[in-house]
Amino acid sequence: MTPQELRTFCLSFNDAAEEFPFGPDISVFKVAGKMFALSFLDARPLTVNLKCDPDLAVQLRAAHPEIVPGWHMNKRHWNTVTVDAKLPDQQVRELVEDSYDLVVAGLPKAVRLRLDRP
Repeated sequence: MTPQELRTFCLSFNDAAEEFPFGPDISVFKVAGKMFALSFLDARPLTVNLKCDPDLAVQLRAAHPEIVPGWHMNKRHWNTVTVDAKLPDQQVRELVEDSYDLVVAGLPKAVRLRLDRP
């Protein structure tokens, strides 16, 4: 997955936006103002921080050396995923989608209902 493919995928979700609160080099992808992905898109290797269920995060880290505790994040709830490593693109997309879904699930009901509308 290329940096542009990662950006395009993150922005494909309902109400997703890219912001740069930490400077012009760090893309922060948010839904309803809440972060679901963070990446230095110009870095090599390409990595992305993604929210994850804590139990699943431990399992993923044990199974994949490309997935480690979230860099500069709450390590219980966030993973850093090396995108241009050995993980298949489909698995990276699933991890991004899971992160988005976790953030949406934590939003107020009125916001979630607004996001569900076409």
